[in-house]
Amino acid sequence: MTDHSTAPPSEAAECRDCQELDLAEAVARGQRDESRATDCRVLRKRHRVAVHGEQP
Repeated sequence: MTDHSTAPPSEAAECRDCQELDLAEAVARGQRDESRATDCRVLRKRHRVAVHGEQP
């Protein structure tokens, strides 16, 4: 299985929303729910762009 996670920036590593999305993705992957895991990655990316100022 491909690891889709990336090393988060230090600010995002301490962000509770980022941590919750990472956990939700891990749970989804553990349940083999790749659709929900993808949703979590998309939501995390949108959050990082909006809150942490990352480039899309």
